[in-house]
Order: sequence, then structure tokens, then C-alpha cells
Amino acid sequence: MKHYLIAAALLVGILSFSSCGPTQIVASRPADVIYTRPAAPGPGYVWIGGDWYWSGGRYTWREGRWDRPRTGRIWLEGSWNQTPRGYRWNRGHWR
Repeated sequence: MKHYLIAAALLVGILSFSSCGPTQIVASRPADVIYTRPAAPGPGYVWIGGDWYWSGGRYTWREGRWDRPRTGRIWLEGSWNQTPRGYRWNRGHWR
């Protein structure tokens, strides 16, 4: 019986600590951000769209930027993904 109580206490402790970690899911996605894209700094640059990043328990917007393309790769913009618990941001990346 003592072993069951210890196991139950450990399980409760593990579950309570695992729920304290950062999560990247929100009930509703933030409103779309509208801003003016600056002119390219030169030929051959690729626009890297703005991005949402998780900070302080919420999503925060980071402005887009111009960048040189990676050799043989293309930039895929970030997008929102709806889950049963809310929305999650999938960051843009080179592919």
C-alpha cells in the first residue's frame, strides 16, 4: 500500500511540473499585422516575412526583413495551425 501512495505522489508531482513548462498554443490567433515592406537593398534579395515568436506566455510579432537566398533553397512563409487546444504558429524556414 505504501508503494502505491509513493507512486501516486510521484505521478501527481510529475504531472504538476510538466504543466508548468512553456506552451506555444493560444486559444485564438493574434490579428494579422499590416506593415509596409521596405525596398530591397539590392538585386537578388528575398523577402523573409514577419514572424510570431513565443515570449512571456504569449506570441509577439517580429518584423520581416530582406535576406540573401540560401543556395538551392526557397523560403517558406510561416503559418498558423489550428489544433484542438487552439492555434500554434509554424515558423517560416528555408527548404
